[in-house]
Amino acid sequence: MEHDLQDTVALLARTPTTLDAFLRDLPESWTRSNEGAETWSVFDILGHLIHGERTDWMPRARMILQFGESKAFEPFDRLAQERESQGKSLARLLDEFALLRGESLDQLRDLNLRPEDLARRGRHPALGVVTLSQLLAAWVVHDLTHLHQISRVMAHQYRNAVGPWSKYLGVLECAGHSSPA
Repeated sequence: MEHDLQDTVALLARTPTTLDAFLRDLPESWTRSNEGAETWSVFDILGHLIHGERTDWMPRARMILQFGESKAFEPFDRLAQERESQGKSLARLLDEFALLRGESLDQLRDLNLRPEDLARRGRHPALGVVTLSQLLAAWVVHDLTHLHQISRVMAHQYRNAVGPWSKYLGVLECAGHSSPA
């Protein structure tokens, strides 16, 4: 499947409501637990999505359109949520993410991107030359990666409670997939 801007917006628009329906009002035992040392909880993942909404996707899209390959993106702080989410509730993070995502999608629509715009190139500090289309497709897959991660982290909490059924529950066998880059 090739990247399609309308399909991108359709999925990105659903992530906040999906997370809200799945996570709001759950006990902290589901949302603050992780998979062990140096892993993220649901709360951390949501904070990461918020930070990305502020500093990654649309800022980088605008950079591509304004500077092309002449100026590299700012490196992404993958741990910014540790300080930015302090003192906030999960409900507040859900609301904040929904607001920011709505603003991002409004900005994306306002760009009135044409096929030639999607082919424009920018420079990622680690990956090198990327197109706007690749950035927008990565945004979708990033959301899907973290939705998957959330289900995996939550399932991990019952890894012992399921007893012998664990061999039939693939989410319990799944390790993280993202590289640290």
